[in-house]
Amino acid sequence: MTADELCAWLTGHGIAFQRFDHPPVFTCEEADRLVPAAARAVQTKNLFLRNKKGNRQWLLVTDCRKPVDLKALGPIIGADNLSLGSPERLQRSLGLTPGSVTVFGLLNDPDHAVDLLVDEEINGLPTWRCHPMINSATLVVPREGIARFLELTGHPVRIVQVPARS
Repeated sequence: MTADELCAWLTGHGIAFQRFDHPPVFTCEEADRLVPAAARAVQTKNLFLRNKKGNRQWLLVTDCRKPVDLKALGPIIGADNLSLGSPERLQRSLGLTPGSVTVFGLLNDPDHAVDLLVDEEINGLPTWRCHPMINSATLVVPREGIARFLELTGHPVRIVQVPARS
């Protein structure tokens, strides 16, 4: 699914958003510099994770600035040796490429093979900034819109206290 197709899908389902196109971004600093200040919202960081056996996968959504301690997160979610999923697994599971990982990739997971984890620190924040399947655009979406998206895709949210790396 392209960014334009996602935006059309969101619009068709009554989910409000603002779109900001910009050069590709790979860091929080680049996103802050290139997305207008008017787009005040938490910049999400999305990590595609897997367990050691490779039989479970998660999408973790947290604040872009938070250094996540995967070793400490593993026991919290019941995973052994948690690590980032490969680019091939990411493409197969969510139809995304590294650098463009987003909660909206769950639209490409109709079988619900990926579990969604949301950091409790951002769960209640009123507005999120998320990539729309590409890292050369950012959508600013009210939290109610994110909740509606997840309801429509059938992906339950597991709220977790994500440990930060020291």
